[in-house]
Order: sequence, then C-alpha cells, then structure tokens
Amino acid sequence: MEVWGYRPCLWKTILVGVGVVCSGGLLLLLLYWLPEWGVKGTCTHTSLRDAHTLLLRTTDEFRQWFRAKAHVMLAPWKKPFDSLDLSATAQLPNGDHSEEHYGKLAQGQPAQIHHFTHHSTKYYWDDETQNFETYKGLEDVNVSCAGIHSEHSSGLCTTLQEHRRLFFGENEIAVRVPSLFKLLIKEVLNPFYIFQLFSVILWSAEDYYYYATAIVFMSVISIATSLYTIKKQYVMLHDMVAAHSVVRASVCKGNKEIAEAMSTELVPGDVVIIPANGMIMPCDAVLIHGTCIVNESMLTGESVPVTKTSLPSSGEDAAVSYNMEEHKRHTLFCGTHVIQTRFYTGELVKAVVVRTGFSTEKGQLVRSILYPKPTDFKLYRDAYLFLLCLVGVAGIGFIYTIVLSVMNQVPAKTIIIESLDIITITVPPALPAAMTAGIVYAQRRLKRVGIFCISPQRINMCGQLNLVCFDKTGTLTEDGLDLWGIQRAEAGSFSPPESEAAEQSLVSSAFVAGMASCHSLTKIEGELSGDPLDLKMFSATGWILEEPIEEETALHNPLMPTVVRPPKHVVPEANQNNPLAQNMELSQISSFEIGIVRQFPFSSALQRMSVVVRKLGEKHMDAYLKGAPEIVASLCKQHTVPQSFTETLESYTRQGFRVIALAHRQLESKLSWHKVQSLSRVLIETNMEFLGLIIMQNKIKQETAGVLRELRQAHIRTLMVTGDNMLTAISVARDCGMVRAHEQVVIADAVPPKDFNPATIMWHYTENPAQPTKDNQSVEINLEERAYDKRQPPQEQSYHFAVSGKAFAVITEHFPQLVQKLALRATVFARMAPDQKTQLVEILQSIDYTVGMCGDGANDCGALKRAHSGISLSELEASVASPFTSTTPNISCVPNLIREGRAALITSFCVFKFMALYSIIQYLSVTLLYSILSNLGDFQFLFIDIAIILIIAFTMSLNPAWKELVWRRPPSSLISGPLLCSVLTQILTCLFFQVLVFLLVRQQRWYETWTPQSDACNVSSYSLTQSSNVSSPHDHKNIKNYENTTLFYISSFQYLCVAIIFSKGKPFRQPSYKNWPFMLSCIGLYTFLLFIMLYPVPAIDSFLEIVCVPHDWRVTLVVIVVVNAAVSFMLEILILDIVLWRLVFRGNQGVTRPSASPATAKPQEANSRWGSSFLSWLFCRRNKPPRVRYMNVALELQDDPDWPPGPSTVTYASDAQSSNSAAL
Repeated sequence: MEVWGYRPCLWKTILVGVGVVCSGGLLLLLLYWLPEWGVKGTCTHTSLRDAHTLLLRTTDEFRQWFRAKAHVMLAPWKKPFDSLDLSATAQLPNGDHSEEHYGKLAQGQPAQIHHFTHHSTKYYWDDETQNFETYKGLEDVNVSCAGIHSEHSSGLCTTLQEHRRLFFGENEIAVRVPSLFKLLIKEVLNPFYIFQLFSVILWSAEDYYYYATAIVFMSVISIATSLYTIKKQYVMLHDMVAAHSVVRASVCKGNKEIAEAMSTELVPGDVVIIPANGMIMPCDAVLIHGTCIVNESMLTGESVPVTKTSLPSSGEDAAVSYNMEEHKRHTLFCGTHVIQTRFYTGELVKAVVVRTGFSTEKGQLVRSILYPKPTDFKLYRDAYLFLLCLVGVAGIGFIYTIVLSVMNQVPAKTIIIESLDIITITVPPALPAAMTAGIVYAQRRLKRVGIFCISPQRINMCGQLNLVCFDKTGTLTEDGLDLWGIQRAEAGSFSPPESEAAEQSLVSSAFVAGMASCHSLTKIEGELSGDPLDLKMFSATGWILEEPIEEETALHNPLMPTVVRPPKHVVPEANQNNPLAQNMELSQISSFEIGIVRQFPFSSALQRMSVVVRKLGEKHMDAYLKGAPEIVASLCKQHTVPQSFTETLESYTRQGFRVIALAHRQLESKLSWHKVQSLSRVLIETNMEFLGLIIMQNKIKQETAGVLRELRQAHIRTLMVTGDNMLTAISVARDCGMVRAHEQVVIADAVPPKDFNPATIMWHYTENPAQPTKDNQSVEINLEERAYDKRQPPQEQSYHFAVSGKAFAVITEHFPQLVQKLALRATVFARMAPDQKTQLVEILQSIDYTVGMCGDGANDCGALKRAHSGISLSELEASVASPFTSTTPNISCVPNLIREGRAALITSFCVFKFMALYSIIQYLSVTLLYSILSNLGDFQFLFIDIAIILIIAFTMSLNPAWKELVWRRPPSSLISGPLLCSVLTQILTCLFFQVLVFLLVRQQRWYETWTPQSDACNVSSYSLTQSSNVSSPHDHKNIKNYENTTLFYISSFQYLCVAIIFSKGKPFRQPSYKNWPFMLSCIGLYTFLLFIMLYPVPAIDSFLEIVCVPHDWRVTLVVIVVVNAAVSFMLEILILDIVLWRLVFRGNQGVTRPSASPATAKPQEANSRWGSSFLSWLFCRRNKPPRVRYMNVALELQDDPDWPPGPSTVTYASDAQSSNSAAL
C-alpha cells in the first residue's frame, strides 16, 4: 500500500465550500465518491511524520483510494516490545521483571507516537524506517522457541500489559453492526440512486408523477432488500465471532500469581491457562506446557480433532525462530475449540499469547470478509464505459435541444426542463434494477440445485471460467480411505501382500503394534475421533483404545498414557485346548497392552508422525514412525529397506493406491518417562527399522469422470491440486480422465541451490500404463525412449507437466521465466501446501485465466477465496470464506454453476443491450419531436416505461440455463466486436424507420398541423385542403399531432422487436419460447398495440393522447412495422450470428488450430476460409495477436524447438535465466 501525507489548507477548504454551495451539494458528492480529490482539494502535501490526513492507495490491480486520519498517542516507550531491551539489565531469572522497575521507567518523558487505522489494522510511525509499520504480535520480536520458554513463560506485570494494550488494543474481533441509518446513507449515496433522485425531481417538475412514483417504488424496494441483506450478513458475522469475544481467562502474572481476567484484556506475551474441560480460544497462543486436542473446523473446514503439543524447549528445534506457520502444531488458534487437555499433576496446561484481535488467523479471515477485494470483471467496467458513451449521446441531445429551443424562442423554464429531460431519457434510471434481476433469478435457480451463494456478483464470473482447479481427496475421490492390504518387510525383503491386519497370527507382530499405536486418535464423549486415515488404519487392527480419566491422572505423578490392546477374544488358537487357557487369558491379553507415552503429531512439512510407546511388562520403550514411504525409508537403516522398495512403491502408486510406510525402533532402557517428554523428535526418528507398507485405496467418486469429460468437451481446462503423493495423483488424474491414456506426463523435479551449485530442474518422462493392443495383449511403452519425438508438430505433442510442492517453490523462486510456461501445460500439482494452492491460483490469474477452485474446504480456504469463483463442498463454517457452497458432495455442482453463470452473463448482456436500445429509441423519438416543438405525452411515456420496458426487462431474464455445456464461451466484454455491431446495426435500423415514418406522414395528402377540430379519419381530401389553415387554441405542450402518434406506434413496436431479437437462447440459455412469462408479455403487448392501431378505441386514444389517422395510414404503418422487424432480424441473425461471429470473431476463442491444406480442403471449407480472410482483413483483425496472455504464451511455445525439454534433461537456473534474458 502506498501512502502520502497531507495537512489541512484553509484557502482550499473555503474554495471547496463555495463550490459545494454553488453546485447545490453536487461537488460534495463528487468528493465523497473520489476520496483522492477530496484530500487533494482541501489539503496540501506534507511529510508523513507531520501529516494530519493520510491518502492511501492499494498496490494491486484495482488501485483503490482511501483516506485516513492520523492520531497521536502517548506511551512510555516507542514500540510495544521496547521494554524487553531497555530492562535487560534489571531482568530477573526466567524473564521475571519487578513492578517497581517498570514503574520507574514509565515515569520518564512519554513518547509521542503517530498512528492511523485502516480496515481494522493499526499502523504506527517508525522513526528508524521513516514509514508506518504494523505490529502483529510476539513474532515481531523474532524470538526463538527456547526464548519463548525462557523469557515469556512467566507472564507479564500490569505495567507491561497496559503498555502493550496501547499498541494492540483490546483483544476482540469487533464486528460493529452499523445502524440502519448509516447503511441507508451509504446505500443512497450510490451514483445510480443519486441519478434516480435527480430524474424523479425533474419528472415531478414536469408533472410526470406516475413513472416517478414507479421508479421511487422500485428504488425503495431495492434499497430495502439491499439493507436487509447487508444487515443480515453483518449480524451473521457478528454472531460468528461473538462466541469467543468475551470469555474469562486465567492469566499468569510476572510474580507467579494467577489472576482471573477478561479475554479482551489479553496482550501478546500474556500466559494463559487452558482449563481441563477446554475452551474456545480468544486469541492465537503457543502451547508451552501440556497437550491439547483441538477442533479447528472454524478455520480449516476440517472437523477432525487435532493434537497440539508443547513447543520444543531444547535441541535444534528450539533454536529456530518461532513462526506461526511452521509451528502450527504447537499453536492454538483464535476461535478454535480446545476439546480437552492432558497434563502432568501439578503442572498446568499453559500457552503464551502470540497474537490478539484482528491480527489473529481468525481476525484476518473476518477482515477479508468485512473488506473484500472488489470484483474485477470486465462486464462491470465496460458497463460504465458504455454508460459514459450514452452520457456523451445525451450531451449532444442536450446541446441540440437548447439551440433549437432558443431559436424558436421557447421559455427559459421549458428549455431547462426539456434539455435535462433528454439526459434522463438517454441514461435509463431503471437499468440497475433490470441488471440485478437476472442475477437474482440465477441465484434462485442455483439454490434449487443445492448451490448457495454469498457473493451474487460472482455468478456472472462463473460464465467466463476457462480453468477449474480441483482438490483430490474428498473432491475427486471419496473422502474415506479403505485398507486394501499390508505388505510387511522381513530380513530386507517384502513378504507377499496380506489383505487382513487383524489376523490372530499378527497380533504380536511389531507391524500391527505400529498400526495400533502410531496415530493421533482420541476418545471424545466415548467415540473414537481423529484423522480418517488413522481411524481406518486403527479399525483394521480390531484393537481397542482406552484413555485415562481425569481422576486417574490426578492420582499419579507421571502422565497416564493412552492404552491400546487387542480385544479379549483374540488369543492364539494353540492355547484354546490348554486347560489353563481360561486362567491365563487375562494375563496374555494384558501382555499385548501398549501405552502411548509421547506423540509427535503429523507434520505436513515433515510428512510423518511418530510415537513413543511402552509395552506392558517391558523395561524398554519403543518408537514407531509412520509417513510418506520415501521419507520413512530415508530415516531407516539401509539394510532393513527391501531392495525392491522403489519398484514396489511405484507399482502401487501408479495404480492409484495411497501408500504409507511403517518403521520401528527399540529405545535405550535407561530412558525414563520424564526424559522422553523433553527429547527432540529428530533424536527419536533416526536409525529406524523398516516394517513395511500399508496400502490404502482411495476410490474415485462415481460422478468425477463424467463431469471432467463434460468440462473437457466444453474446452474448460482442469487441474488437480493436492497434498497427496505425486504418483498417486498422476494415477488418479489418468483414472478420472484428466490425463488421457495416450497423453504423456512430464515430472518437473526441481532442486534448490546447494554448495555453490545452482538450482536445477530434472525432467522425468513417466511410463504410460499398459494399453490393450489389437490382439488383446498388453504392452508396456517406455516413454523415455520412444514416445518423445521432436519431429512431431507441436500441436500433436500431447503432454502434461506434473509438479510437486517442493519443486513448485524452487521454480517460482529460481526459475521465474518458466513459471508461465509450466502453468500453461501443468495438470497435476502434488504435495502442495495451502499457501502454495493460493499462489498457484494467482499465477494462473496473472496469465489471464478465469480460475475456478473446487475443494472440500480442508486446506483450500485461501485458494477458494482467491479464485474468481470458489466452490466449497463442505458445509462447515469455513465455507463462509467461499463465494459458493454446494450441498452435493461431489463435483457435479461445477458444470451446473458454469451453466448458470453463462446464462446469467448472457442475460446481463441481453438486458443491457435492450435497455441501451430502449434509451436510444426513445431518444430518437423525442429528438425528432423536439424539431417540431413537440414531445411524447406523460401517459405515452408511462405506457412505454412501465407496460413495455419494465415488464419486458424483468421477464426476459427468466430464461433458464441451457441443458449442456458447449465449447463456445460467452463474450466477456460489452465493448466487443459482435456486441457493438449488434447494437449499432439495431440503432441505425430504428433510426432509419423512425425518420422514414416521420417524413412520410408529412407527405400524406391529409396531413395538416393538428388542431382539436382536425378529423383526418372522417373527412375527404377536398375538405382537408380547405381546412388546412384553420387554427384553434390547443395545449401548449403540442403533444397531440400526427407525427407524435406515428412515432409512438412505430417506437412501441421497435421496443418489442429488439427485446425478442436480443433475448437469445441456445447455446447458453433455453429458447425464449420456453420462457412463458416473457412470451405472454410479448404476445399480449403485440396484440394490444395492433388492436389500438387498427381499431382505435376513443377512451384509450384520449388516455394516451393519440390522434385519429386514416385507416390506410394505419395499414401502411403495420407494413412498415413488419418490414422493420424483418430487417432487424435479418441483420442480427444473418450478418451478426452467421457472418461476423463465425468468420471474424471466432478466432478469440482459443489458440488457432492447424487447418487443412488447400489441396485437401473441401470447397465449402475453402470458401469459408477465403470469406474469413477477407472479413478479417476488412475488420483489421488479420494477424492480430490474442488479447489474453496464456494464448500468447501458447503461440510462443509452438515455435520453441526446445520445449518441452527432452527426457532426463537438466535445466540450470543460470542457463534458463541467461537464455530468457536474451529473449526479453
């Protein structure tokens, strides 16, 4: 964010005040809408240090402006953690500080600190950097894990708490629900509503009360609905965060006292005690004593309880600086529910407060909801440009009206009203309501198919999606895993696979003991709970888990372990015939009991977890390790890992199985319980003995393959972004059709720089699965040797890149010039961390993809929020971050959403074009009538605006979405060739026929300057010529005349004609004849207009101020109306849809495909190609480069002989950069 400092300027303020008075408040509105003008118009530039007002501008693509007021506060020290440095000499052991010492320090001269608040974040002036900085919390000190234990574990004294509270404020995520009055003022000051107010005042001055009342009524309903929705969202958000806003907490003071305090008083550095029965966390805190089981569904969307352990206090792990992301397994996050705690007797479960308020993880989530990024969609930007064009047209009419009126000596009041009226005619005040209708209807249709939307503006965006990212587990595949089998390793080789782990013969094996104990399961209210994989693995053993109750823990000094044991009926069969078996049964079962002494929870960074256990009766302890096979094998003694490990693992992963490896180690007998609790996991997880593989099956959901096929046929690209193993992900991608059988997968394996060696990328070509040949035999194709052929044309080389999270990090940092190339053809992203998923979405957006993201909400929250259209398959609270939530737990919601998005987008275009044509048609009629000092009557305006326009605009939006996805995408811009041609041809057609009838009516033999005595219907030609000069007094507005009547008839039919032409159906919407409200409206209006035209009813003529014209002229008008409709239809259907769209504008749908050679082309294709070439030349589109970046990248790669890299080649960072720098 960029920031500039300003101070008030008296003469500028006075000047602006005069301007506001002279403009009737309009200048004040303009300054409200444009804050940068408001600041620059009333202030002068100054340094940031002395600024009174600050002007802020975001550095993203939106470049939004904000203003903020600077404040000054007094504090004992200039920074929240300065006291730690200043008091180092007076420090007591373990960071204890005397209250008297801080009191003396605080008595000095207080420091003046400048600060301002923006979007619930405080920024403080820093004299060192000469800029404004934010303070997040304890992480700002850059303290190590050991430092948190030594310096921050005893709590804060009152003086320090008060000092830090000055900077961090109260610990609350304050979602203030604005009053209805504030929301009303903010809503009413919208430019559209101001324009509507201006229109209503003007119409009232003209006594045009009826339509003014209708517009006011629509605006009131629109404002009331908007206020209700906004208020409801604020209340929902307020209630969501209120659960933990104010709770009581036990806080450790610096003098080792424990005091009760309100959670709003907590500051970073406070030490809170987590009660045994749990609590909802009021802040982000790091655990320093004890263990907690936490439900983090509020943040992650995953309702699986997570075990949190205390921060390491010794060893290599403790020397690392504390980082919330890296140490999240030790961090309790704000808003998460601590279900239960485990502790030593006499030692409380303690946590140090790290962040408070809006700085917490939950605070940042709430802030992103409170202050979302504006929806960047071309439709809305183009809509404003189009309106500016209409304003320009209105300006021409405004000047024309004034000049014409002055020349005809019209009274000044009439000149002002009529010239302003032309503006309200050209820019339709009903446009916002009409545009919103289509989105509201689409939202209702989505709700019917189980898709709920919290951001309706994004529905239109869904219509432009050309790439969708999918999470794998729970999205493409079933959520749960089934145990397919186990494969144990003995004496350095694999045994045959076994399908059952609960076999009686395996009860005493180390493998089953590892399966039964190496997990993070816990019992909550008597039910086993934890990670689904752990649950499946444990249930496959058939063992039982027992946890100590609180009373048992209190009776013993050591921590009572969780115990796992086989069920009572599992006794080796050899003992069943032994008469002593019944007596020995209990002792035999108890000998298999295993107590879990310590857990090292699963870490996505380490890709493993481990436990330390003790078997009942044994003097030594054992360690079990479970995790990614490659990682586990690297931590084992080499001779215990089977030689066929790599081949076996690949064979399973290539078939789509999820493989987990187990390892075991017997620990030294001298290790005591207390020593184990302080040991680093690095010391435990080494020199392990490899036990074997657990093979889990993750089935693809039934709907997945069909949906992906439908998306591919619609030319919508699909990607997989998962945290799972690379080969498993590739296998699933092949099985579900994301990567087809004949297509090749190239794995980009990147290594960071090390020991003066640059970063490198190794390109591995995977083998295709066996394909049936013609004689029904299978053959393995080695792609390393055969399938890669540089002589193939680029279009025929069908390949996909696969990138791991580790490689992705290296490539984005060291190979920035390859990022776009990889993003264009990469399909599988494996082992991706949550923040990497978000980064990937941003990269794809940077090359102009419109990106959708579909996930189950577990690790996808950031990507779901960042994508143009995020759809969550989880109904948990985390879905509040996603614009769309589906109640259907599979990806079939994605095509539904895209189809509805396309229908809503086309509806928006149709309504916008119709409203623009309505304005122009009425503008043409009024301009022609102004030339004879006439106008349309009030009831004519009323009939057109309400009976025709409003009914048509609201019913033409009801067309449902087309039943299938087509390859063609709707245009994204109003300022595009086809749409502009469509609008301009219809404008010219309407102009031609209006001018035609305006001139023709004046050429008729019966024509005269109309008077109340005129009766063109019943007099002969002779009497007409005799009475043409008779003049009688008539109304001063000159509404009743032949020109007015003729133009009213013609224009009324033109409105209906363009409505039917623009209300298109296939391929994005159902045909208009299926939209019965629209069809009934059109038929009813056509019937009514033809009836009053051919068979005049005096009462209706009088009401509409229509004059009687001869029957012959009425028939002539019907003929002209039919010809007008025919010409309009021909221009729209023949020229636009067939010629221009198919031959000229189709090229922007994608990269040009290779065409047939002239010799082999059919005559029709040849003619089409020559026609396309000629029209492209005519419209200056020949050899025009694509507008979107990913198409440009694709065209560049087609001409690059070195892409894709060959098998087993290596790309070095220095080489890649030098070769690309030359190209740039």
